[in-house]
Amino acid sequence: MNGPALFFYLFAGVCVASAVMVVTARNPVHSVLFLILAFVNAAGLFLLLGAEFLAMILVVVYVGAVAVLFLFVIMMLDVDFTELRQGFLNYLPFGLLIGAVFLAELLLVAGGWAINPGMAKAITAPIPGGMSNTEALGLVLYTRYLPYFQLAGLVLLVAMIGAIVLTLRHKPSVKRQSISAQNARTKDAAMSVRKVSSGQGLQEADSGEWVR
Repeated sequence: MNGPALFFYLFAGVCVASAVMVVTARNPVHSVLFLILAFVNAAGLFLLLGAEFLAMILVVVYVGAVAVLFLFVIMMLDVDFTELRQGFLNYLPFGLLIGAVFLAELLLVAGGWAINPGMAKAITAPIPGGMSNTEALGLVLYTRYLPYFQLAGLVLLVAMIGAIVLTLRHKPSVKRQSISAQNARTKDAAMSVRKVSSGQGLQEADSGEWVR
């Protein structure tokens, strides 16, 4: 067995085992960690295929952002998964029915799948010699598909702004800092001078006047 075949079986075996552990692990934090391991091994498979750009995207985007975000959310929410699992057996028949329907659909798709022998010859723009696939992908993406690329970036920008607007709604019960109001404060609005008798001091009833 040569080196590429050995690494393929290694990455593929670990990837499949990690995917199974993602579903079967009882601790959701462990599930996310196994998901990260599956992504890393899938990136190794892409490297064996010569698709280093996809491998980099898989590690940077999915491992560095999505999976880590899942991990942080699960750890910060502190959800009681024992309580969520209560009544699992009541929904088991319905879940098995849905799983059987999905399995039948997958078998129908796999049974009727046909690969066109001339598909490999249908590539209209092969990668030029002496150029990596990452460079060739960049040339195509920023020339032929530049409007679609900019449109996708605009959609993501609108989605990001919408998420920020939805999460930053001002509530009356939440105190927020207003920079403009702080900069516009004057000495008369911020403090008051009181004449206090010797040995008496300020009373609690006067706190609303000397602390604003």
